[in-house]
Amino acid sequence: MNIIVTDDYASMSRQAADVIAGCIAETPSCVLGLATGSTPIGLYRSLVERVRAGKLSFRDVTTFNLDEYRGLPATHEQSYRHFMQTHLFDHVDVNADATHVPDGANPSHEQVCAEYEQRISDAGGIDLQLLGLGHNGHIGFNEPDDHFAVNTHLVRLHERTIQANSRLFDHIDEVPREAYTMGVGTIMRAARILVVASGADKAQIVRDAFFGPVTPQVPASVLQLHPYVTVIVDEQAGALCV
Repeated sequence: MNIIVTDDYASMSRQAADVIAGCIAETPSCVLGLATGSTPIGLYRSLVERVRAGKLSFRDVTTFNLDEYRGLPATHEQSYRHFMQTHLFDHVDVNADATHVPDGANPSHEQVCAEYEQRISDAGGIDLQLLGLGHNGHIGFNEPDDHFAVNTHLVRLHERTIQANSRLFDHIDEVPREAYTMGVGTIMRAARILVVASGADKAQIVRDAFFGPVTPQVPASVLQLHPYVTVIVDEQAGALCV
């Protein structure tokens, strides 16, 4: 595991974008696993700038997002599909048919999860998986549990996650209570993994996840067992990485 502590959020975003751009340069037809949330917005902005400058192309890239709220259609402004369109897909030369997000509007969790796993398999697996880090150590929507979930599955969100995401909705009651998410096993099958975290409020969980015991109570701790993980954090999030 390679842990990089940068000076600030902007530097973290640029260096994370460097990793993704490097993957695309190495394999233009690579398969990227992507994440949502406030932390990756800066790196997506950096990638968009490179595409506009003619330094990067997503023309042959395939993407799979980690998760999606169950019950939200792709057109909902708080859906993760909408997030990705707003912050990346609408601004780069990616083929729309090559971008994949779990179908939150489909109530059949068996169908959604099985089809998503199959699509990832058909694409040849994920070359580089981008992850954020939840305050309770969740990756994707894999919440603290007594076991590591293997494949894409339906999860009931923990109250802390609902509280954290409520800032994006008009009222906390509007926050979906369930989501579809790649499983820990799905994530761990990626060839390489990139984790980004920022802010002083993430310092403790960064330490717990990457310097503490491997436990499903801290889902991100399993990343210690992956052979190719890069963690890029700003100075505040990395304050306890000593």
